Amino acid sequence: MPRGDKDKYTDKQKRKAEHIEESYERKGMSEGQAEARAWATVNKQSGGGERSGGSGSKTPSGEKKTARSDSAKRAAKTREGHSRNSGASLETQSKESLLKEARSQDIKGRSTMTKAELIKALGGRG
Repeated sequence: MPRGDKDKYTDKQKRKAEHIEESYERKGMSEGQAEARAWATVNKQSGGGERSGGSGSKTPSGEKKTARSDSAKRAAKTREGHSRNSGASLETQSKESLLKEARSQDIKGRSTMTKAELIKALGGRG
């Protein structure tokens, strides 16, 4: 599509741009700048002209399902070998996450503990 060609826009987008352009011109803006701003506004709101394909993605739903499943399996595999409270697992968690775990186990003094102290109190080797 050559620059400036508006053939790919819907009638609704064209009407919207025309309305916006007229509004800018009433406010005293030059015709060229008003048109440029109007189309920029339409593009920002709707993402440009009509898209071919209609429904968006070209990836078949069966492939998407397989990809999601594979991703879930890879994620589960990375967690293998680490129990929830193992030292390795605890050390990779954020302090906020450790505080939640300490709260669930009702560990006293948790709010003033450092991350290393929380790991130690939760049974890690910190």
